[in-house]
Amino acid sequence: MNNEKLINRFIDGDKTAINDLYAEYSPRLYRFAMAYLKSESEVLDIVQEVFVNVWMNRNKLKKDSNLDAYLFTVAKNTIVSVFRKKLSEKDYLEHLKNKSITNSIDTESQFNYNQLSNKLNDLIEQLPPQRKKIYQLSKEQGLANKTIAAELGISIKTVEDHLSKASKFIKKNLTEYGFLALLFIDLFVNSK
Repeated sequence: MNNEKLINRFIDGDKTAINDLYAEYSPRLYRFAMAYLKSESEVLDIVQEVFVNVWMNRNKLKKDSNLDAYLFTVAKNTIVSVFRKKLSEKDYLEHLKNKSITNSIDTESQFNYNQLSNKLNDLIEQLPPQRKKIYQLSKEQGLANKTIAAELGISIKTVEDHLSKASKFIKKNLTEYGFLALLFIDLFVNSK
């Protein structure tokens, strides 16, 4: 078929021209796209998209256009768009996956923290009254041993003894929670 006549019919909006164009070029465009995409469904979509795009932009064609070059350029640009879309989807899915993992870890960490915090509060409640008061003044209010001793009218050594025994009791009863408990103990029991 004469390409010049086909282009003229196509530019003039002759709808049968698109069928002729498709019949002549679709097998070659199919092979071209398949070399890049390796997926028949994607390739069929590409070929269809090329012809839709060409039909929608037919008024931009010139009567002396190189139809081969034009169609394959449109096909190449469409394939590049598919690759870009795949990359951005892959990046987005990777981002969602990472966010999901992070949220899962955050939720698990929050749960573990709350569980350990509740256990610590239960253990503090089990301390003898004087030891509990000294522990709370030290760990929760941040008072120095000397200040606690003065406030309660006891020696600094007595304050240190009560704190030491309270810490040992809490450590002993939190170790069943494993490594996380060790970190928790270090942050909240041994600190201050």
